Amino acid sequence: MLITLSLLIVGLMLLVYASDRLVYGASVFAQSLKLPPAVIGIVIVGMGTSLPELFVATDAAIHNLPEIAIGTAIGSSLTNLLLIAGIGAMIYPMNIQSAVLKKELPLMIIVILLAGLVVSNSHLGLREGCLLFFIGFASLFLMIKMLHKTLTQVRHVLPLETLSRFELQTNPRNSVALFWVVIALLIIPVATRMIIDNVFIIMQQYHLSGFLVGLTLLSIGTSLPELATTVVAALRRENELALGNIIGANIFNLTFVLGMPALLSPSTFNMQAFYFSFTVLVVAGLLFSLFSLGRKQRLNRGKGIFLLVCFIVYITVLCVAHSLLT
Repeated sequence: MLITLSLLIVGLMLLVYASDRLVYGASVFAQSLKLPPAVIGIVIVGMGTSLPELFVATDAAIHNLPEIAIGTAIGSSLTNLLLIAGIGAMIYPMNIQSAVLKKELPLMIIVILLAGLVVSNSHLGLREGCLLFFIGFASLFLMIKMLHKTLTQVRHVLPLETLSRFELQTNPRNSVALFWVVIALLIIPVATRMIIDNVFIIMQQYHLSGFLVGLTLLSIGTSLPELATTVVAALRRENELALGNIIGANIFNLTFVLGMPALLSPSTFNMQAFYFSFTVLVVAGLLFSLFSLGRKQRLNRGKGIFLLVCFIVYITVLCVAHSLLT
């Protein structure tokens, strides 16, 4: 069992590292193509941190484990809203001043509700997958449009310094970027295979459902890039980057990550287990938005602690409920 857990942790670490390097390479190529910083910030930084979830969901779907994919998508979104936002706020209170973020928060809530509506028939097939991808691309278009509008008014919204986590240089060489892209693409299949294989062993040994493993172990593990970005942003007092990262990652998780297993491996799932976690996700999204857009428009340490406690209670209830039912 110790070897299995060790291999799982190594797989997660490799996946996070490879995803980071892939985002770095993509950022360099995007700069060389003269893409606007706003577009780079949203598409690559915000949603790039959700690549581990996408890779795990894709591999799980290919190997006929759709519940792992669904659980990872929903669990990661919950982890972002409660655990990561809570930790970020505890490090440094977050003020909401950007007009863009004030519009993106309601957009995130709409995406959560639409995603729930799409999969409310307990079936994920080609139609549901196409709908989720359409919602994802439409949301991406709206976010870029909002940023572009603000960009023309204030000259910049997301400066290139926000990409410092990926160690971008002023004139990065495309050959170096290409090297990291190739290395990342070689590591990612190996890492995801390690993760899924060892998760499957844990599921069999402890009689755990794929949905529960996705909601807990995998969702926390694949959220490490979001956690790293949020912690660094909070330490640097870059409140809007921290919040924007959470919002962008959640929209990506509930559209592209949730839609991928629908396209690759159509299946049905346990609606009762899904309903509980998705209800918590809706409540968490509303709480996060209410705290962020409240009277003081400030996610302070007290609210951060509350979000963190909510996450602990949620995980505890999940585990206790599973132990009682098995």
